[in-house]
Formats: sequence, C-alpha cells, structure tokens
Amino acid sequence: MDKISREQRSRNMAAIRSRGNRTTEAELTSLLRKKRITGWRRHQKGVCGSPDFLFPKIKLAVFADGCFWHGCRKHCIMPKSNKDYWRRKIARNKARDRAVNAMLKKKGWKIIRIWEHDLR
Repeated sequence: MDKISREQRSRNMAAIRSRGNRTTEAELTSLLRKKRITGWRRHQKGVCGSPDFLFPKIKLAVFADGCFWHGCRKHCIMPKSNKDYWRRKIARNKARDRAVNAMLKKKGWKIIRIWEHDLR
C-alpha cells in the first residue's frame, strides 16, 4: 500500500520529466559537446523508441537510461511501498527496451544504451 494518496502520487509522477533529465540526457549532451562529437540529433520524430540521441548518417541510436527507471542491477532500489506495482513497472520498461532494440536492429540501426551511472 502506498503511503500517500493517489492524487499526490499522480502529481509526483507527473513532475518527473521524460526528456532533458540532468543526470542522463543533459550530462550526455554536455559530454558530446565537450568531446566535439558532431552529427547527432536529439529526439528525432519518426524513429522507433524515441532514442535520446540519433546519429542519422551512421544509423546509430543512443539511449541514456536512468538507473531506477530501467532497472539497473547495481543502483535500482525498489521503493518499499507499492512493491508489486514498481516491479511490474520496471519489468515493462525493460521489456519495452528489448523490443525497441530488436525493432531498430531489424531496420539496420546500431544501438547504444548508456546507464546513468556511467555518465558520472
């Protein structure tokens, strides 16, 4: 059972941004710029799985995965409340990641997934 109301949980979850996260995407953007790596685009529409970064000329899709949301074995600590919900949620995220990888590979794309902890 969750310790806060459904309405408060909904507000909390709505406040979590799926793009531009400082610990993943913004950090990787900074790193790419610092190393003067060019040819990338962010959040290109029309590409399966919405990669965070796309290198269209070399057909490379890069995903910056947060440790919690994508179930990192080292750093994902499940919340103590509502455990079943979170286990299912993380499992769905991981299954979606695998499906997106498979679809992109089938279309000839190379995929790189970078963990949040690797950007530190």
